[in-house]
Amino acid sequence: MQTLRRKDILGLEEISAEEINLILETARSMREIMQRKIKKVPTLRGRSVLNLFYEPSTRTKASFELAQKYMSADSVSVAGTSSSLVKGETLKDTVRNVEIMGIECVIMRHPVSGSSHYLAKNVEASVINAGDGMHEHPTQGLLDMFTIWEKKGRLEKLKIAIVGDIRHSRVARSNLWGLQKMGAEVVVVGPPTLMPPDLAVFGVKHFVDIEEAVENADVVMALRLQKERQESGLFPSMREYAELYGVTAQRITRAKDDLLIMHPGPINRGIEISSELADSPQSVVLEQAASGVAIRMALLYLLLGGIKE
Repeated sequence: MQTLRRKDILGLEEISAEEINLILETARSMREIMQRKIKKVPTLRGRSVLNLFYEPSTRTKASFELAQKYMSADSVSVAGTSSSLVKGETLKDTVRNVEIMGIECVIMRHPVSGSSHYLAKNVEASVINAGDGMHEHPTQGLLDMFTIWEKKGRLEKLKIAIVGDIRHSRVARSNLWGLQKMGAEVVVVGPPTLMPPDLAVFGVKHFVDIEEAVENADVVMALRLQKERQESGLFPSMREYAELYGVTAQRITRAKDDLLIMHPGPINRGIEISSELADSPQSVVLEQAASGVAIRMALLYLLLGGIKE
């Protein structure tokens, strides 16, 4: 495979292990470009990309924009609050009007699950899902896999413990689909109220005790605790959550000595993870951010600039 045999990147549930391997291998080449003094190649010169973000974003938006600049694509960024949606225009009409101007790829973050699938069915441009509601965040899942792959040399047969709010996390869903396709053993840990009702679909084991869950783990991934969920009574308080499920040095003693600590960001220090661990040599949080640029460069290349068969 020298290009992806698909128009869109909407979720890892529908992407094969073969495609994931291609993306990871391509990202490794893109990382080399990032390490150059002058980070610029003409690969996507003349190709046009729209960044359409209806939710706040720092890492995802910045890394997509940098990926486009490093590959010489022409891009425009629109925030939901400054788009014609506030005037009553539909998402479909917004994108189709921009598409007629020459846009070939749309990067979209949207608060509604399934919005990226809806858009992909209604436009000819490629669509990359940058997070849709509680559904998926495929590029985050891919960058997480790339970071682990780079550090460990493999994904197969690694034990990965994902800690926290699985129920509302699109990051968790993408990682559950993607990591298992690549042969990793994935377990989840957190209070039952923060587990999705369809957890059985993923075929993973749920632990309530964090120390038991991380035993012999190669990777521990803490998720952002969405503070807005506290108001719905799914857990008593931030303090109690931190006391029971915060990832600390004391709670990972049964994991492997070469354990990797991950977090998709933004981090609530002292709640999901201690500052001691977040800043430790075991932490690859900053490497995840760098991997995000490489993965997004790879996807743009494979969708817009790859060698077509």
